[in-house]
Amino acid sequence: MRIQTFTVGGFQVNTYLITDEATGESAIVDTGETKELVDKLSALEPAPNVTKILLTHGHIDHAGALPLLQEKWDVPTYLPKAERPLFDTLPMQGRMFGMPHLDRPCGRIDHEIEDGAEVQLGETTLRFLATPGHTPGQGCYYDDNDIIVGDTIFAGSIGRTDFPMSDPSLMVESLRRLFELPHHLRVHSGHGPMTTLADELRANPFVGYLRKEHGVPAAPSIQWAPGT
Repeated sequence: MRIQTFTVGGFQVNTYLITDEATGESAIVDTGETKELVDKLSALEPAPNVTKILLTHGHIDHAGALPLLQEKWDVPTYLPKAERPLFDTLPMQGRMFGMPHLDRPCGRIDHEIEDGAEVQLGETTLRFLATPGHTPGQGCYYDDNDIIVGDTIFAGSIGRTDFPMSDPSLMVESLRRLFELPHHLRVHSGHGPMTTLADELRANPFVGYLRKEHGVPAAPSIQWAPGT
């Protein structure tokens, strides 16, 4: 699977074009909140064969431009099922975060997926791992080498859990489940540089509790929720 990163919008969110190299089928993962991603993808040569749009979660910067993408690529769109309540607030999310000019229409969802679901992209099978905490339905798409995690975890940090509909206790458990995956996986986050699960387990200050559980030598850690 080939992964191209496009950092767009005022939040500098990482969006992704993932391509099955055997068939050339591509999926867009997350959207930004402006038309910038549409313009960047439209300028690619050859034009990508977009067959799916995948959302990791429903915040403005990850889903706000969905209607603009769907005007260009009228393809099936996937949303974590538990994310629907947050996704449906897109028309008022700007106001919720003190930026009313960013209120956005919702766009169309064709498939609601749950933990353990598989999405076929050409000959590539993407598995879905639910990692709620940052949002009610935040989730990750992964194959044998790469995982796209939205705002679950970043290089050296994790997604915020002080937003409306966030839940720190769910995030504690979601990170535990995330690190049950093979640690060689390359991590493609919603913001910041690529990393690996191995690197984050070794040094991310927010997963010190997991270092203890995995028997990894101690590194500086932050206690950010009960149980960490």
